[in-house]
Amino acid sequence: MFDTGSTGFMLVCAMLVLLMTPGLAFFYGGLSRRKNVGNTMAMCFVVIGIVAVTWCLFGWSFAYGGDGSCPFFGGFDQIGLTQLTADMLAEEGDGSGYPGIIDVIFQAAFCMITTAIITGGVAGRMKFGAVCLFLAAWTILVYPALAHMVWGGEGSLIGYNLGALDFAGGDVVHISSGLTALVLALVCGKRKGFGMMNYRAHNVPFVALGATLLWFGWFGFNAGSEFAADGTAGLALVNTVFASGAALLSWLVVERIRVGKPTLVGAATGLVAGLVVITPAAGFVEPWAAIIMGFIVSPICYFAISFCKGKFGYDDALDAFGCHCVGGVVGGILTGLFCVPGLAWESGASASVIAAGGQWGGLFYTGDPALLLAQIEGIALTVVFVGIASLVIALIVKAVFKGSLRVSDGQEAMGLDVAEHGESAYPAYVGLD
Repeated sequence: MFDTGSTGFMLVCAMLVLLMTPGLAFFYGGLSRRKNVGNTMAMCFVVIGIVAVTWCLFGWSFAYGGDGSCPFFGGFDQIGLTQLTADMLAEEGDGSGYPGIIDVIFQAAFCMITTAIITGGVAGRMKFGAVCLFLAAWTILVYPALAHMVWGGEGSLIGYNLGALDFAGGDVVHISSGLTALVLALVCGKRKGFGMMNYRAHNVPFVALGATLLWFGWFGFNAGSEFAADGTAGLALVNTVFASGAALLSWLVVERIRVGKPTLVGAATGLVAGLVVITPAAGFVEPWAAIIMGFIVSPICYFAISFCKGKFGYDDALDAFGCHCVGGVVGGILTGLFCVPGLAWESGASASVIAAGGQWGGLFYTGDPALLLAQIEGIALTVVFVGIASLVIALIVKAVFKGSLRVSDGQEAMGLDVAEHGESAYPAYVGLD
């Protein structure tokens, strides 16, 4: 019979990860301009509907179908979950497992939050229909393939053949979403007044609420990626708390030095940066290392957001690239330094090293740079695949929408809440609301 403890644990973790997408809507909505808050939040909410359909019909099968022998792709055998549901419910467990059907919704929740992060790059100027079409195609063609390459088991290109470690989504979730946000922002073009106007968060309590929901949901995100209620899940939970707390403090220190005042928006952003950096390493490193990772990531992400965006002139509106892609790269590299050898997953690459008398673990433990190099190679492959695939999809969607992903100048000035949705988050008060 299935283990009821692990079954209950995974059900709760799935629900926690599902909470993260509406939480991101509040986080992004608070960061956006008042006239665009409804549109910004709607882009996150529509992801729930898109992924609910695309993951059931195609995503799960493309990511985790087949026999696992293909390095790049799952298979077509589980499209629409046909017959899969009955098989998963009827399968006998070994006393330590849970029904496989729970994996479907757990992984769907991962796809949802990953896809929603992308929308932060184009807030305030992209046509809602174009956003929907791009995200639908991305969740069918890009995310499942990358998930298979990293988590597809024996034969997977990045996770098994290279031996790169990604406990809960440094490559699959954060680097992929942040990089895609940058690609889409470049294809879409800058907001009117970018570089001349000072964009500030219009609702700081929304930002804090969204960060809180993300923080809470992340416990299911990281701990649930152990897929069992055991000590490694506990370690992932502990590391998630410690890394995010250290990054929050680190961000406030940087703000105090740079601008003279620590801010609540900065605290929330630092919290998220810490969650991002620990994601690939959550079950692989010791708590002291998680704290170091948190302290390191905030200055790097702060630099990317406050300097690189202005220097290179890309309009990543809500800093999806600066926080998620940059933070994910930092986390992946630091995993190659701090991974405890006994906690690393088995892979083809690690088996060959161990067979030769070595250890598969972080450079600081083994003195061997093999894992660190595998981490860098895995990141590089992720960047190349996601960057090219996202650019191709963006250009196709742009052609479908008659050569422009953007709303008109007049609609952008009016605000996308009214222009795209015919509603306002803050209607004028005239006695009735």
